[in-house]
Amino acid sequence: MDRLEEILNEIRNELEAKNTARDLALQRSRSLIRDCANAIRAAHRGQLTDAEDLLRMAGQAAQQLKADLSPYPDLYYAGYTQDAFKEYVEAVMVYAFIRDGHVPSPAELGVEAAAYVNGLAEAASELRRHALDLMRHNRLERAEQILDAMDDVYSQLMTMDFPDAITGGLRRNTDMLRGVVERTRGDLTTAIRQEMMRQALQEFEERIGIAEREP
Repeated sequence: MDRLEEILNEIRNELEAKNTARDLALQRSRSLIRDCANAIRAAHRGQLTDAEDLLRMAGQAAQQLKADLSPYPDLYYAGYTQDAFKEYVEAVMVYAFIRDGHVPSPAELGVEAAAYVNGLAEAASELRRHALDLMRHNRLERAEQILDAMDDVYSQLMTMDFPDAITGGLRRNTDMLRGVVERTRGDLTTAIRQEMMRQALQEFEERIGIAEREP
């Protein structure tokens, strides 16, 4: 029985350490998700320097979270941890598409493949907001570029034909992205037609004005 007590004490210490790591991971995950949400908000507002600072903080938090959980693979692959990494990917990708279109790889971000592809899908859906902002400011050419990027992401993700257990539920996110792309395409088509009508009306009014001034 003395041996049993010793074994259980060792197990207790191990579980206490693991529980502490879990609590810290939950805290870091919440902080990481908050920084990512703020980075996306800043990117949409055109506050790219603020977005960069927030993404830098998020990247450091993601790497620290990964390091903290390296002794505990089951916690590392837990839903809340991978969700935090997915949010990190989404924020980075939204910023990348809005700024210059350069997208980092999973290795560069230090995330797993499933978190990467799902974060990419959600980032492409989030770009709808940016496209609508561009339409409101009549920047239709840039809005079309954003739509092309969204469509390209959708087309590429459609080729990821693997079970949800492997991709972390990518099929659902891809299906949602398809609907977002089609709605954005419809909005942009309407905006382009309205702009064409506006220009045609303006040209007509200018011609009428010139004709009325002629003797």
